This record gives sequence, structure tokens and C-alpha cells, in this order.
Amino acid sequence: MSKVTAVIFDIDGTLLLSNEAHARAYVEAAAMLGIKADFTNIRSLIGKGGDKLIPEAFGFDQDSKLGKELDELKGKIFKTGYLPGLEPTPGARPLLSQLFGDGVRLAVATSGDKASADSLLDRAGVKDLIDSMATVDDVDASKPEPDVIHAALKKLDSSLSNVIMIGDTPYDVQAAQNAGVQIIAVRCGGWSDGQLQGALAIYDDPADLLAHYEGMFRRERS
Repeated sequence: MSKVTAVIFDIDGTLLLSNEAHARAYVEAAAMLGIKADFTNIRSLIGKGGDKLIPEAFGFDQDSKLGKELDELKGKIFKTGYLPGLEPTPGARPLLSQLFGDGVRLAVATSGDKASADSLLDRAGVKDLIDSMATVDDVDASKPEPDVIHAALKKLDSSLSNVIMIGDTPYDVQAAQNAGVQIIAVRCGGWSDGQLQGALAIYDDPADLLAHYEGMFRRERS
């Protein structure tokens, strides 16, 4: 039986209501480059890194000339046109503050790069509570591969039995399972319970999880 001593958070959709904005930024960037883009398809892939999303959504590699142009332009559009207006998910800071106050170490594991993660955490209002960060800069492959979660675990130096992840996409669930980490899912990223199967539990958002805090974080788990 183990007590939770560390929590790994996804960022987009979990701590910040940003999933749709990322998809719209991709569509706008593609239009500026004369590339056909399907918003619904792209939205369904948000949560994967560009190394996975760009080939699946557009048919060319992220490392290709066109892939690099698209990735860079999308980043600029998101940062200037969308990020300033984004809101934290309900209860994001209160949940992290409660965990932090209880001595639980907090990390993030994201398919984005470090510079983007810093900006997202600032906007979510939780950057000061994060102990460590694992990003796509630390690994070879993004979610749903488990690499970034392995990187977060290494930085936390915690036993698997003492760690829980919190994420909002099927790719978070798959990555956590592949890493051997139990995961709690939240619906605020836009996925259904059926799409989040495999999670230890599913809550509406961090506020809902905070309302069930005693049961999830202050009890022994098997």
C-alpha cells in the first residue's frame, strides 16, 4: 500500500483551457501556408506532440521544410492570438495549492517544448507550485509514447507506486499506462468517459477532483 507523494500533471486541457485554441492555431497557420486543414481531425489529435500530430493531420513530417514552417507559424499564432485570452481550468490553482501544502511534489509532463510550457503554466497561474518539468525537449517521442512521463519520474526520483498522473486526453491515459503510472482523467479537455477508459477515476475538472481530495490523495492506495 502506498501514499501519493508526487503528482505529474499534463498542462493543456488539464490546467489550462487551451485545446481548442491549439487546434484553431494549426488551422490558421495551415491556411496561411496554403495547406488544407480539417479542424475536427486536428482537434482530436491535440494532446499529441507535433512529431505525431503534423504527420497524421497534414501528411508530412514535422522535420520537413513545410513541417517546420507550419510548426513555427502555429506557435506564433497561438502565443500572440490565443494565449493571452486563455483561462485556467476550474480549480487548477486550488488543487495544486492543496497538494503543495500537503508536501506532495508536483511535476508536469507535456508534449510541448519548455518555452511553451513556461508560458502555459504562467497563464494557468500555477508555475510557482511546480517542482520539475518534463517536456518534448527532454525526449525523442511525444505522447502517447511514455518517454516524457519517464523523464518526469526521473526528475521526481519517486517510486511508481507513490505517483499519480492527472491528464485530459486519451494520449495521456495511454502514455501513463505505458509508463506504469496510475492516472486520473479530467473531462475539461473535451474527451468523453469512453475515450478516457483506463483511467483510475474520471472527474469533471480540477475543482471536482479537489472536492474528492480526501478519497484520492489522503488514503492509502493499492
